[in-house]
Amino acid sequence: MAAKEHKKQFKAEIKQLLDIITHSIYTNHEIFLRELVSNASDALDKLRFLTAGGHDVADADAPLEIRINADADAGVLTIEDTGLGMTADELVANIGTIAHSGSAQFMKEAEASGESLDNIIGRFGVGFYSVFMVADKVVITTRSATPDASPMSWTSSGTGSYTMQELDGDAPRGTKIEIHLKEEAKKYAEERTIKDILHRHSNFINFPIMLADEQVNTQPALWREPKFKIKKEQYDEFYSFLTLDQTPPLETLHIAVDAPVQFTSLVFIPASPSNSLFDNPDNYGLDLYVRRVLIERKHKALIPEYLGFTRGLVDTEDLPLNLSRETLQQNLLVDKIKTTITKQVLAQLAKLTEDKERYAQFWTNHNKVFKLGYSDYINRDKFAELLRFNSSTDEDAQGLTSLAEYAERMKEGQKAIYYVSGPSREAVRLDPHLEIFTQRGLEVLYLYEPIDEFIMDALGKYKDFDLVAAEQADIGELEKFETVDEDEVKPEALNEEDAKTFEGMLSAIKEILGERVEDVRESKRLKGSAACLVTPDGAMSSQMQKYMQLMVKDSTPPVRVMELNRDHPLTRNLLRIFKSDAGDDFLKSTVEQLYESALLMDGYLNDPHAMVGRINTLLEQASGWYAEIKKA
Repeated sequence: MAAKEHKKQFKAEIKQLLDIITHSIYTNHEIFLRELVSNASDALDKLRFLTAGGHDVADADAPLEIRINADADAGVLTIEDTGLGMTADELVANIGTIAHSGSAQFMKEAEASGESLDNIIGRFGVGFYSVFMVADKVVITTRSATPDASPMSWTSSGTGSYTMQELDGDAPRGTKIEIHLKEEAKKYAEERTIKDILHRHSNFINFPIMLADEQVNTQPALWREPKFKIKKEQYDEFYSFLTLDQTPPLETLHIAVDAPVQFTSLVFIPASPSNSLFDNPDNYGLDLYVRRVLIERKHKALIPEYLGFTRGLVDTEDLPLNLSRETLQQNLLVDKIKTTITKQVLAQLAKLTEDKERYAQFWTNHNKVFKLGYSDYINRDKFAELLRFNSSTDEDAQGLTSLAEYAERMKEGQKAIYYVSGPSREAVRLDPHLEIFTQRGLEVLYLYEPIDEFIMDALGKYKDFDLVAAEQADIGELEKFETVDEDEVKPEALNEEDAKTFEGMLSAIKEILGERVEDVRESKRLKGSAACLVTPDGAMSSQMQKYMQLMVKDSTPPVRVMELNRDHPLTRNLLRIFKSDAGDDFLKSTVEQLYESALLMDGYLNDPHAMVGRINTLLEQASGWYAEIKKA
């Protein structure tokens, strides 16, 4: 005959806390199953720890496992483990008192004995009470692993009280939780629903989880295994399981760290493009586990955004959680994990650069995301070494050059790494600012993405070399280098009178353009073009200025300096016209055309109608003169 039932009342503050837990904290009701399975795993871990230490336990030959059975018609779900079980006192302490950790005393005793505490971090109490989100009534039947312990039962509806009873007869070691589901929660007694939840949250629990005599968690927690025992095929298979990507990853990092935070991690660099991250900027992060139990998918705090192309998981022993396990209690530990993983990934990428073909594959697939790392000041030097750009020395737009390679090829006495921005290689090569670099045989990096300008601005330097936009280069420094075109034919120099007239023409052009330009001056950088626009000294590059204006939706052309190539045939012709008639309309039209052509090259010409009309007029005049000459 069973002993008399003992009815106990929850304290007022516990009633209030229970109400909060069951109605407010958990945003996803299915989490109750994760919590109960996790507690069952804790109990099995503790039992294994005791038996490993030589302690006698009841039912010593019983398999260590978790069994789940469901009666969909009755709306009853049963979760049973063969773990440590509980005595009457432990039942009151662990289940009858919210927010009390039954593992705390257990660990103190184990620590006093000098035995290892690995994997023995149990959390009873709070997680268990999430069951009342879905349950009308819960019945616990438990028997402690202590030999000769009596089985106990605990029953509650999660309201104001619970009852406890010592049971007669024998019972298997461990704990069985019988959940009588609320009407609206009976879906949790359906095997398909249960299996889906277990796959999402408890797939890597270290003990078999049996659902209707079928093991659900068949995928091993590969990250927990020693690295030397794992083959590449196993990593590839796990990656496919984790991501559903059938293409093997480009790189795999298996990380195991004991300090300052104990955690293990598997991080994969996919071989597939990561452009989808821009379609959904929040779709990145590593899965966070605590002792094989999933806490959050794609936890963004574990990896910086610029490494968001990585996929994988982190499993830690040290991370404390709040009541619901859904919100992290101390971000400091997560920051330490993030710092470690970031260093490891950057180191792996640095190693990957030794294989140019495979690194080119990485860069092609992930550079758009990786470039966001320009704001990571702490890892700036490592980030800089991993950057790649197309270069004037490359044969085509697919060529990739590192800053280190550029530095190795620099001319003796060169003090800066030069770059130019544009939408494509063909567009960049036509940029008039590059003409002096081509003439002097100086390499220039080609930047095709807006973010590249921000990268150069954020870095500022690479080792001892300044990063300088081609249009902002010190012309005096460039002229120190000899020309590489030995067949270059220089035009006849202007005589003293024409030189003074040219200065006067520059002033006249400044009057024609007015406030649209800051100044008009002779160009030292142009060799094949007649004119260009350059940013005033000390200002940001024209492309950077353009990007900044795009952010605020301002399309107003910036006020810049117009430079004229004194030796260009068109300029010499304008000089002849200016000498004859400083107010000639053809001169004014040509100046306007040169200015708007420069605007067009820089992407600032908003309305081309006036320009097209002017071109037609100039072509009409020029063709008339040409026809007269040919006729003659």
